Amino acid sequence: MKRVIYQPIKHFAISLILFSQTAFCSDQTFKKITYEPTTYAPSKVLVKRADQTSVKLPEKPAIYAIIQTTQGDLVIELYDQAAPKTVQNFIDLAQGEKDFRSEKGSERRPFYDGLKFHRVIENFMAQGGCPRGDGTGGPGFQFEDEINGKALGLDKRKIKDAPEYQAQLQRAVLSEFNIKSRQEFEEKRTEVEKAYQEAMELPVLEVLYRVGYRFNEVLPSKKATRGALAMANAGPNTNGSQFFINQVDTPHLDGLHTVFGFLITGYDVLDRIIEKGNLQTTIRKVLVIDKR
Repeated sequence: MKRVIYQPIKHFAISLILFSQTAFCSDQTFKKITYEPTTYAPSKVLVKRADQTSVKLPEKPAIYAIIQTTQGDLVIELYDQAAPKTVQNFIDLAQGEKDFRSEKGSERRPFYDGLKFHRVIENFMAQGGCPRGDGTGGPGFQFEDEINGKALGLDKRKIKDAPEYQAQLQRAVLSEFNIKSRQEFEEKRTEVEKAYQEAMELPVLEVLYRVGYRFNEVLPSKKATRGALAMANAGPNTNGSQFFINQVDTPHLDGLHTVFGFLITGYDVLDRIIEKGNLQTTIRKVLVIDKR
């Protein structure tokens, strides 16, 4: 399944945003769903191998990853407190400390060595970590998101004030009525439009919860700003090996992707990777330095 990074879209030919305004009735058509946080037990990240480097790193105590590419080095601080399981997965894959499945069967070696940035979009991001080079590959396993929606403020924003989440709102309303075609929509237009107007008053957190995203209330999650390192996915809880690095702020990705690091130096390298295009930059090696 292809790992994607969500961008604002319209759902087939229907644009709920352009629905005609309908009057409210006292009875509700949008069923009540109560958001519940997932239970979460933080874990300590272990760096099992001490890599060496001559690259100057910040004085700040932290875990750093140096992604060595054919365009230069990307120096990243890994957020071991904000996304410990995700950071542990990245480190173990990078250092060859974790089994993964390839077309040859089960393997254990530095996973990212030799892979390319297969998908790059100017004024957006650079995505890598796919062994097939087309966005459909992974390590043969998936793991859950590590996102605290309240830490991101998603409980404070109403969906009507967050146009970047309209795609998720549309999904929530259409799935409420099990609508899969325009014909089905036309048959239920009145009910759907009413539900849409009611849903506009919901917080972003609840809308994302309705379409399958689950959040803890433990981790100090980070936003998907410029320089953020985050997991690419195919929907909720489908993380594997693919990641992306933001060239710009992407507020529409907050709550949808686990942010587990931040680019410290190498913004010029990131720009070159994106300028070169898809599949033009290779990851030579990923070093992990524990300065905690």
